[in-house]
Amino acid sequence: MKNYTKSIDFSKYSSIHIGPTVEVLVINEIGDYSKYQIIGRANNLLVSNTPPKFAVLGEEFDYIRQVDDKLYVGCATKSGKLLSYAKRNNLANFEFLGKLPGNLGGLIKMNAGLKEWEIFNYIDSIKTKDGYIKKEDVQYGYRYTNIDTIVYELVFNISSGYSKEMNELFSKMRDNQPQAPSAGSCFKNPTGDSAGRLIEQVGLKGFNKNGMSFSKVHANFLVNDGDGTFEDAIYLINLAKERVKTEFNIDLQTEVIIF
Repeated sequence: MKNYTKSIDFSKYSSIHIGPTVEVLVINEIGDYSKYQIIGRANNLLVSNTPPKFAVLGEEFDYIRQVDDKLYVGCATKSGKLLSYAKRNNLANFEFLGKLPGNLGGLIKMNAGLKEWEIFNYIDSIKTKDGYIKKEDVQYGYRYTNIDTIVYELVFNISSGYSKEMNELFSKMRDNQPQAPSAGSCFKNPTGDSAGRLIEQVGLKGFNKNGMSFSKVHANFLVNDGDGTFEDAIYLINLAKERVKTEFNIDLQTEVIIF
C-alpha cells in the first residue's frame, strides 16, 4: 500500500479535543520522513493552530505476528488490540496495557506504562528505517527515550501466563483517572513526589480557565470541559509550573507533548 494524505480534525481526533484541521501524511512505506512529526492516536498531544507537518503510520504497520518466543507488533497497532491478543493467547506481561490508550509507536516513544511497569521492560528490540536496534542500545527511563526517528515495529520477548489479577489491579489503579477529555498526565512525577500532590498543594486542583481545568478527580490531569482552547491549556500549564517552583523549588516537566 502506498502513502497518502488525509484530513484530521484534532478537536475531535485528539484525546483533549483541541486543535485545528490539518492534512496528515499516512505512511505505509518505510523511509526517511525527517520533515514530518510522527503522531499516533494523539492521546498525549496538545496541538496549536500552527502545528508542524504531521504523519501517522498506516494500515501496513497494524499487525501482530508470533514467531517462537518473540512477538512482532507493528507500531500502528492499538494497545487494546495487543492486550486482547495477549488474553487470547495466554501471554504474560501485557496486562499493564489495560485502559492505556494509544498506538504502540506512541507508547514506545515515551516508554509509557504505570509506575514501575513500563513497555521497555518487555521488548527485545525496535525496528526503524535503519533496521533492528536492540533495547540495550536505546537510552530510556521514566517516560523517556532518546528515540528521534520513526519506530515501525516492536519485538517483544514473550512468555506464557496471562494474569487476570494483574489486569484487574491495573484497571483499578486507572479508575481514579478523570473521564473528561484530557491528554493524560500533564506533568511527569518529580523524583520521590507526585505532580498531582504538588498541583493540589498550590491550590490548582479544580482550577478552571474558560472550560479548561486541572481535574477535581486527579489534579495532574488537565481536562477540557467543553470550550477549552490551546491558549487556556498553556496558561494553566505555565501557572502550575510557576506556583510549584515558587512554593517547592521544583521544576515540573510536562508529560503532555506540545506542538
